[in-house]
Formats: sequence, structure tokens, C-alpha cells
Amino acid sequence: MVKGLYIMDQDPFELVYSEEVRKEIATLSDIYRSPMTNQQIQQDLSVLKEVEVIFSGWGGPKLDQALLDAAPNLKAFFYAAGSLKNIVTDEAWDRELLITNAVRANAVPVAEFTLSQILFCLKKGWTFTRSVRSTKQFPKKPFDIPGAFGSTVGVISLSTVGKIVCELLKPFDIKVIGYDPYIKEEEAKQLGVELCSLDEIFRKSEVVSLHAPLLDETKDMIGKEHFSQMPPSSSFINTSRGAIVRETEMIEVLQERSDITAVLDVTFPEPPNQDSPLYQLDNVVLTPHLAGSEGKECGRMGHYMLEEFKRYLNGVPLQWQVKKEHFNILA
Repeated sequence: MVKGLYIMDQDPFELVYSEEVRKEIATLSDIYRSPMTNQQIQQDLSVLKEVEVIFSGWGGPKLDQALLDAAPNLKAFFYAAGSLKNIVTDEAWDRELLITNAVRANAVPVAEFTLSQILFCLKKGWTFTRSVRSTKQFPKKPFDIPGAFGSTVGVISLSTVGKIVCELLKPFDIKVIGYDPYIKEEEAKQLGVELCSLDEIFRKSEVVSLHAPLLDETKDMIGKEHFSQMPPSSSFINTSRGAIVRETEMIEVLQERSDITAVLDVTFPEPPNQDSPLYQLDNVVLTPHLAGSEGKECGRMGHYMLEEFKRYLNGVPLQWQVKKEHFNILA
């Protein structure tokens, strides 16, 4: 029977790998030690001598030469979380390990959160919330709102999350435009997305939603020249990474234009510094990086890894395998 280990932070372990999932993995493999942290493994690498598969997640071990030398039988790494940037090394690619992650599973709640905010922003929900709180009365109808019908939503990056957002928007009478230099016209067409320049996204959209991975090419990608073009009473949603935005410039525009709303689930730094204007601006909604998997949602990631493990045992291609040729453009 395949010998396996769990190696990850212990606080989220039982949320990620539920009891039901662990029981099924136990019927398919020999988990020969209790779950361990990366720190415990580093103190005794000999534990890895027999391991063939590692089930991991947040706080997982770096697949460096020392770990690989200690695990001569390691063939597959199942990572029940998203980014592998701090996990996978060139040595792991040279070893030709099978590596898979739960980025698709983690993308689902992010896309659901984004959908909720897109629809709420199209109703100018946060604008009305501010108004009611300050005036202590309701504004008179008819309300001047874009609404979903016939509005334009701009999606920056048709990444895993961005693609799911586009799929979730299909039932609504919304025009979706997108910016992604890596996506071909045919794939965008299948998603129901019209490709545009980054400037056009901000100039044409009632709501702009950012889903780009943080890469050298995307750091500081969005600044004053983009926010200043946004239509009246439009909204910007960021569930990606704060460092993609030139925050000082964004704040400058938000201070000048109280009609724009920014829904920021991520910032840079995170959380913002204590003296950041983001805490004071009425047209900023700050949430504590909660769009991704939290609570029971984490169980979806462990379930995905169980299904990948079954594919591994059956000798069929993994559905969510991460490959070297695409690694540099992933989050």
C-alpha cells in the first residue's frame, strides 16, 4: 500500500482534511505517522525515508534538495491550498514529481464573494449604505443605479478565479469585458468575454474586478491613470493582491472622487498601516482577506486532493496538476 504523510500547519488541518476525507485516504494508503508540521519534519528528515505521497496545505514543506534527498521514494505532492511559489523548487521539477494543488477549489469562494460584490455594487449598495448612515433617512425614489441589466463589468485577468467569475455572471444581463494578455480570443469568446485594453476596462465598466496573479509584470500595474478614468459612481473590487495596485495613487483618486467605491479584500501591506487613509475614507470597504476559503469552505480543498489521489492510484492524469511550463505565470 502507498505510504503517505500529512505535513502542514496543524491549526487549519482538520478544516482542510475533514474526518470523512481522512478516513477515505486511510483506506487507500498507509499514513504511517500522525500529521506533522514542517518544523517537525525539518527536525527529523529521516521520517521521509519511506514516503511516496505527501498530503499538504498551508504551511507545507519546501520541496528543496534536502527534503528530496531524505525522501527518495517520493512521487507525488498533493497541496490542499493555492500558490506553490514558496513550495516548489527547480530541484522538484528536476525530480519530475507529480505536483497538484487546490487552486481551483480555493477559487470558488473568491468568485462567489466577487459575484456578491459585483451585484451589490451595481445596485450602488455601499453608496446607499453610506448615505443612510450619514443622513439617517432614505433617499427618494427613483434611485439612480446601474443595476445588472445592460451594465458592463470589467474582469482583469481571466485567471482561475476570473474565469469562474465570468461563468457565474452568465445568467445575468451583463456585458463582461476582460483584460488578459495570455488569453486568446477564442477562449475569451467561450467565456462570453470581450477582450479589451486595461485602459478600456476602467473607462467602460460600472464595476472593475481584479483577479491578476502577483508577478513581476503585474506589480504596481494599476494606478492613478486607471482610477481617474472610471465612470461616475463606478466600483473597483480587489480580491487578488494589494501590491498590484499603486495604493497611494488609488487613495488620491478616491479622495478626489467620493462617487467611486473601492471594495478591498486585500491591501499592501496587509492589514494597512494604522495611519492609512483607507480606514477613514467613506468610499472604501475593507474586508480582512476573507474571500478565499475559510471555515467549512476549506474542506473543499482537501476533497479535491482526495479525488486527485484516486486518479494517481488509478494511473490516470491528474485534473489539477501543476506543470513547470506554466508555473511562472501562476499566482
